[in-house]
Amino acid sequence: MEEGITKEQLVYYKIGSQIRRYRKEKDLKLVDLAAMTNIGSAMLSKIENGRMIPTIPTLFTIISRLGIPLEVFFAELTAESRFPGYFFLPKSTYTRYEKEENARGFEYYSILEHSTGAGAFQISMVEVHPQAQRPPVTTSAFEYIYLVSGALRYYLEDKAFEMQAGDSLFFDGAIAHVPVNETSETAVMLVLYLFNEKIV
Repeated sequence: MEEGITKEQLVYYKIGSQIRRYRKEKDLKLVDLAAMTNIGSAMLSKIENGRMIPTIPTLFTIISRLGIPLEVFFAELTAESRFPGYFFLPKSTYTRYEKEENARGFEYYSILEHSTGAGAFQISMVEVHPQAQRPPVTTSAFEYIYLVSGALRYYLEDKAFEMQAGDSLFFDGAIAHVPVNETSETAVMLVLYLFNEKIV
């Protein structure tokens, strides 16, 4: 790893979106990258969607096959580690991002991403539209869900939780999960992802 890039400075949960951006810039499909790296498409999809943090050999293989200089890739993962004491976050600064390419009716907006010595976290606003669809997924993080508006049935493997506005749910993202909106109104969730800043 390049000198000057420390564990505390790296924002590991951004790895997947960065890989996806480089892959799309090179006009490659997931199956193309899978063939180039000998890494399964399903695993690459989980990495790109932030559902899995790759091992160091896997990460280096992907970076190498995409032709990205290591110092460039890791420089883009660095974050300002000093906390100024507060963050003011106007709605206009929320950044829309893609979580799953095969999902329909889900809109993700990043509100705040921050790294500390204890780990990293991301706060997102997620809109789940009526009849939105995606398969259950897992994430390399703990998740806290607060339902701001609407109603959802939130599945954690074989358990289902009927959520109304004001309800909360906290769980280990390693449990397969998916929200289902069978109403006629869009549901809005505030999601806190708690990451352990560690590549294993």
